[in-house]
Amino acid sequence: MTSSSRWHAAAPIPFWLDDPDRPAPRPALTGATSVDTVVVGGGFTGLWAALAALEADPGSSVLLLEGTRLAENASGRNGGFCSASLTHGDGNGRSRWPDEMPLLRRLGEENLAGLVTDVARLGIDCDLEATGELTLAVEPWQMEELREESAALGAAGVPHELVDGPDIDRLVRSPIAVGGLLERHGTVMLNPARLAWGLADAIETAGGRIVEGTPASRLQRASEGIELRTSGGVVSARRAVIATSAFRPLVRRTAGRTVPVYDYVLMTEPLDAVQRASIGWEGRQGIGDAGNQFHYLRLTSDDRLLFGGYDAVYRFGQRVEARHEQDPATFDHLEADLTAMFPSLAEVGFSHRWGGAIDTSTRFCAAATISHKGRVVTINGFTGLGVGASRFFARTGVDLLAGRRTEATDLEMIRRPPVPFPPEPIRWAGIQATRRAIAAADAHDGRRGPWLRLLDRLGLGFDS
Repeated sequence: MTSSSRWHAAAPIPFWLDDPDRPAPRPALTGATSVDTVVVGGGFTGLWAALAALEADPGSSVLLLEGTRLAENASGRNGGFCSASLTHGDGNGRSRWPDEMPLLRRLGEENLAGLVTDVARLGIDCDLEATGELTLAVEPWQMEELREESAALGAAGVPHELVDGPDIDRLVRSPIAVGGLLERHGTVMLNPARLAWGLADAIETAGGRIVEGTPASRLQRASEGIELRTSGGVVSARRAVIATSAFRPLVRRTAGRTVPVYDYVLMTEPLDAVQRASIGWEGRQGIGDAGNQFHYLRLTSDDRLLFGGYDAVYRFGQRVEARHEQDPATFDHLEADLTAMFPSLAEVGFSHRWGGAIDTSTRFCAAATISHKGRVVTINGFTGLGVGASRFFARTGVDLLAGRRTEATDLEMIRRPPVPFPPEPIRWAGIQATRRAIAAADAHDGRRGPWLRLLDRLGLGFDS
């Protein structure tokens, strides 16, 4: 931390969770219980799965277990970007499932439309804004890559607008912006914690039960289904959805499919009218810059500016622990980068600072893994873009457990798991080498060196 840092006065907690309307914790599980479906994990994936199970089979018994508090982890720590993409961006999808991309785009668009409809139908107040998203070029080489992406999107019939040179000022005013790619549809902004709390209310209204403060420790097959051991008792269930994000997996075959990397965020105080006018941004789009080490930024309903990203920090043998939620070096970097992007905000204070674990996979998007003779599905690997995709994968996971065949269950993305990460110390060495190569690429006009080109050929990598 430098003496001039403004972030050190910010509250070291996620802005979304620092809410006077945050629900009180629900009681923990005590004793033994038996249900049709048990869901482990009270983030978006688990919440959507519990709701889908109840709506698919009204009157069935559904129990959701959360180890800490609802939305305490990834679902309450993200930027609130809710994208239609199921593949962590169109480019990543084209490189991995080129033949399925037209279907994947359509399913993603339908999923986002369904999410927006659900929010309205269930009366969830989560500040949802249909803003679209702007990918901002801050270096000339990034603009060249955006032109290539524009050509690919155009060939696929994806509506968008390429904005070059001074024209970018009509979207956002920054001295380092040289252009951008605007997609007016396909992304909405929302308050992620309030979405999670609203989903929890909907689950209980539909007859489901939620317990908090109840971590699960062991999952095993039983004669009629599965048996789940928790800190408060034993759950017997016909089927289970495991949605524990970057935490230790309960299913052995999913071990190594994801690793936890930490992402960090600064939130400013509310901008006044002069400050807002100085940066333009009247469309309030979500913004991500086009670097490999990219930043993401958005405005909240009360005109705070959220600024996060740049780095994805992995520590040797890393587990998800509270001590990793604050990183002074990264906060210094974020503050400096925000000032460079918007010099007119150089004196604005910060209200909140936080970090959180992302469950990244080698293919940068989620997977659904069936185990225990079709009685258990594990869903993880969203790599930071799960606010919208979690609904799709949760519903698909519930269909897989029920034996329902759909367009989604037949996808190669669903049928084939991601390549696992290697064990330590190879994992740590490989990730560090990749982080250095990504930084070098950004410093050399985006040119990918031998290491990144090798990972590209193998379909592997590490997303910043």
